[in-house]
Amino acid sequence: MPTKRYISAVKGVVFASLLAFLLQILFFSPIDSPDLLELPPAVSTAASSDSPWNNNLQRVVKLGEGWLKDPEGVCVDKEGTLYTATRDGWIKRFHKNGTCEDWRMIGGNALLGITTSTIINGDLLVCDATKGLLKVNAHGVTVLTSEIDGSKISFADDVIEASDAKPHGRVLKYDPSTRKTSILIDGLCFPNGITLSQDQDFLVVCETWKFRCLKHWLKGENRGKIEIFIDNLPGGPDNINLAPDGSFWIALLQLTSNRFEFVHTSKIAKYLIAPFPKLIELVKGGIYKRAMVVNVGADGKKIIRKFDDWDGKVMSFVTSAVEDEGHLYLGSLNSNFIGKLKLN
Repeated sequence: MPTKRYISAVKGVVFASLLAFLLQILFFSPIDSPDLLELPPAVSTAASSDSPWNNNLQRVVKLGEGWLKDPEGVCVDKEGTLYTATRDGWIKRFHKNGTCEDWRMIGGNALLGITTSTIINGDLLVCDATKGLLKVNAHGVTVLTSEIDGSKISFADDVIEASDAKPHGRVLKYDPSTRKTSILIDGLCFPNGITLSQDQDFLVVCETWKFRCLKHWLKGENRGKIEIFIDNLPGGPDNINLAPDGSFWIALLQLTSNRFEFVHTSKIAKYLIAPFPKLIELVKGGIYKRAMVVNVGADGKKIIRKFDDWDGKVMSFVTSAVEDEGHLYLGSLNSNFIGKLKLN
């Protein structure tokens, strides 16, 4: 009799645990209707993920070590001053003479893309994931745009300026002369970095979760057309920047782990894993443990150079790479410094 009561109690505990587990997944999952991700096939090219790692990023000089908090984006103005937006709400800058300073306090923890403006008096343009597109100068901070068609811009992530910002799924165009914001490209799969070609005849947009970059023509007979710029990258492209020679530097995120790639192609697996942060960390693969940047030709046909840190010994989670005067400056969401790498 006691044995039966014990078995019955165990069954009750097991049933209650399973019920709680199902309720957690069905009613408290942080995702509503997960989209499936078609991962790119492995390819045997210069862009292949099985190309040898070189750990060249372990040679970086650490700028501002201990003074910066997760500096995702970096840019350099015409005087050679280096700027970065950090996750403690600061715009900080490094002068060519080696001095550095806390320049402007924006506030919050959502500063992302940053670039210099040649149209708006050399000011900085900064993307804030919660506030929208900001203009920053010696006089203060101005919100240029925070909504489109009456809807708030959510997760503004990167910005580039054309002479003639974007949230999740779209590329937005802000016109400083009319102060109007319009949709340039829609229906994208987590668009992340964006930059212009050297002649400003097309822009390149990174689609992180499709491991590719798209080309959107701005001029010529192909104006308005969209085509694949480079595909099957050995990581998810984050930020992209134009190099002085017309090629492009792309920071790649190691988004998947060979053991957990099935998660991205299964709705059930996503529902099961989403409520549990520790499982999510496993699925993220090497994002916090590795780093990679690639230099892609102006035509997008091949990877010219690749720098990486296989085990994240010095750099990991590199999100941006900017070339200036023979050096590559690297931002990261997992470091307290900016990496400076001599290219030649």
